[in-house]
Amino acid sequence: MKKLTLFLIVAIVAMIGAAGAQAKKKSGSADGTAKIEFATKTFDFGVIKESAGPVTHEFEFVNNGDGNLLILKASAECGCTRPSFPEKPVAPGKSGKIKVTYNPAGRPGGFDKVVTVTTNGQPRKIRLKIRGTVK
Repeated sequence: MKKLTLFLIVAIVAMIGAAGAQAKKKSGSADGTAKIEFATKTFDFGVIKESAGPVTHEFEFVNNGDGNLLILKASAECGCTRPSFPEKPVAPGKSGKIKVTYNPAGRPGGFDKVVTVTTNGQPRKIRLKIRGTVK
């Protein structure tokens, strides 16, 4: 008798969950897939002066998917490059910016740096590149 009762409870919970998922899907509120698209993935600062201090570029993107886009992480390959990104979800059709700051102090010569952006959408990982020459 206990096994039958347990089975019925599990079956009822499963049916309620499935019905909720179907209702969510029909109402259009189910999460779709986010799709991040950048206007450009590379930026050349040209020649910059070391004495002028850090330089920044903003990479603009649009969520062209049908689900909310989350930027989960943005990481640089070294401490001289610092990315920042929106922490709130970016709705479908909306845009955002990944800000990348390069500190040229003590780094004369050419530079070519990569920032890896990780999202919940497609593609999962994107590589943004900055380059230039420090005088």
